[in-house]
Amino acid sequence: MPHRTVVLLSLGHLVTDINQGALPALLPFLIAEHHLSYTAAGFLIFACNIASTVVQPIFGHLADRRPNAWLLPAGIVLAGAGLAAVGFVPSYAWACAAVMVSGIGVAAFHPQGARFVNRVAGERKATAMSVFGVGGTLGFAIGPGLITAALLHWGLVGTAVLAVPTSLLAVLIARHLVSVPVDAGGSPATLAGKPTADGRDAWGPFARLTAAVVARAILSYGFNTFIPLYWIHVLGQSKAAGATALTVFALAGVAGNLIGGQLADRFGHIRVAVVGFCSLVPLAPALVAVTSVPVALAVLALMGFTLSTTYSPLVILGQTYLPNHIGLSAGVTLGIAISIGGVATPMLGRVADHYGLWATLAVLGVVPLVASMLALTLPHPHRLRFQPSAHP
Repeated sequence: MPHRTVVLLSLGHLVTDINQGALPALLPFLIAEHHLSYTAAGFLIFACNIASTVVQPIFGHLADRRPNAWLLPAGIVLAGAGLAAVGFVPSYAWACAAVMVSGIGVAAFHPQGARFVNRVAGERKATAMSVFGVGGTLGFAIGPGLITAALLHWGLVGTAVLAVPTSLLAVLIARHLVSVPVDAGGSPATLAGKPTADGRDAWGPFARLTAAVVARAILSYGFNTFIPLYWIHVLGQSKAAGATALTVFALAGVAGNLIGGQLADRFGHIRVAVVGFCSLVPLAPALVAVTSVPVALAVLALMGFTLSTTYSPLVILGQTYLPNHIGLSAGVTLGIAISIGGVATPMLGRVADHYGLWATLAVLGVVPLVASMLALTLPHPHRLRFQPSAHP
């Protein structure tokens, strides 16, 4: 049944992204155990992310040329096993190799998972993709708490706990795919649902959509990084209050993701993306303008909600623009574009160092305007006529 497949893939997304969320929380333990410098510790995150970022579009391209269902359970297993091995390896070099294996597993799962969700979702593709996306969001949220509790109880070998949920979900998904085979192939029309007018790839609109996804990632990384600091150092709140603000932002994002997918299926992907980004144009400046903490928290919740409504419409629209490269589209929108967005975080940090946190959030307030302009240029797929794809 399609809905069962989507739920299982969402759970697979959850346990895969637990490892990405757990890695930063693992660093203090590795620093203490192996006497690492902060630079060496930070390189572990870089190694994991670069392995995932570089390889993910390649896996997406391979998924388009030769769809392989086994990449789903294999990717989940590698993601968990790679990070689980970090607690047992004898040296820093082996730890780098282990986190890169985990990154490769993450890269193997995401494009194929997004492609399968598109394939089985029928007419409610954005709704299904929003459920898939929420799985990843929850995985990132669960990861730090899970690994910290395990390491405090068992020591560094507690990383082994990460292999448990990934192994379990890999088995469940493998059994499901065997018992209810899902055709990962199919024509562009069956995969995209509402493909371009002539079934060919629209690289120009896809490039603009990718830029919008990068803008969205800058906002997501920026707010997640600097909101707690803003709450503490500008609004004068406690560290616990800063963490609460981030939790409110994340929970509102989960709700926005789910509702945004349903709205996109009903009113159109472009319309929901445009409304989401345009709604952020007044909200982001409003956050730095208000001084009341309850009002700021309400504005923050609205920001988390509206930002997340754009997630599934953009992913599905990207797959629709590239009906012959569904997996590659997912690899770019779920991999490269988001990673590029993360690169902006250190630049925002320099703004904070020189001009203060207020200035950083003010800079972030300009990004929704750019994203809105990009979203407004996105054409409806049925109005396009394109040159033939290089890979028909």
